[in-house]
Amino acid sequence: MRSFPGPALDIVDRMQRAAAADPARAIAFQGSPGANSHRAATEARPDLAPLPCFSFEDALEAVKDGRAGAAIIPIENSQHGRVADIHFLLPESGLHIVAEYFMPIHHALMALGSGPFEAAYSHPQALGQSRHYLRARGIVPLSHADTAGAAAYVAERGDPNVAAIAPALAAELYGLTIIENNVEDSADNMTRFVVLAREPLARETLAGRQLMTTFIFEVKNIPAALYKALGGFATNGVNMTKLESYQQGTSFAATTFYADIIGAPGDPAVDRALEECAFHSKELRILGSYEQGRARP
Repeated sequence: MRSFPGPALDIVDRMQRAAAADPARAIAFQGSPGANSHRAATEARPDLAPLPCFSFEDALEAVKDGRAGAAIIPIENSQHGRVADIHFLLPESGLHIVAEYFMPIHHALMALGSGPFEAAYSHPQALGQSRHYLRARGIVPLSHADTAGAAAYVAERGDPNVAAIAPALAAELYGLTIIENNVEDSADNMTRFVVLAREPLARETLAGRQLMTTFIFEVKNIPAALYKALGGFATNGVNMTKLESYQQGTSFAATTFYADIIGAPGDPAVDRALEECAFHSKELRILGSYEQGRARP
């Protein structure tokens, strides 16, 4: 907890005590109170107590250790793409995706002073989503562990010439003044979050719903392996809405793919497609089947 900026510590301590009173009804998130993930936790699961964690690894460990019943993690943003390292962390965690949540993202520029500002602190994702705004004003972007933590750090630092980019709630929590709202470069800025738990959802609880399935696979290192692994989804009419690759290890020869499809095991078409993909792969592992947070075309 001591890694959080000073102004956040009392709030973090209070939230951690509330979560510890009933760990099964706690949801872990990465960041200081007031971060976008905090807001996502309260909106997606208002029945659970939000548990702030300093890093993504800490949030996932809280679920694995039983200090929280679930964790909510951002995995991609419509404007700035994949959240760094999350495609490594999810498979390694051993947890299961049980839900997704889409949240519009709005950033505010906040500070102790009124400007002009030499620099602005925030999470790299938020800085990337506001890069045109910052560049136009000659404000140097400086990375911080999370958006609300950046606001707390600016409050703690006491320098009126630096600002933070964070959700408006952070200004209220840490005594900053909002200089300008909606400083993100795109009005339709959206982040997709996933909710993770120790156990997957039971198949019977998913009946009759529009489902997504997320999985990873590593194709065999032979010509046309990826083409063959994906062919089953086309021939069986299974819509793949996401496919991303990333390297495993230092050989740059073993490529793992992260994929989302519409549907779930138990559907004959999905079963056939996954079976064909597995045949042409060294490994295929399902990370979760869950209800769609928003309809896909």
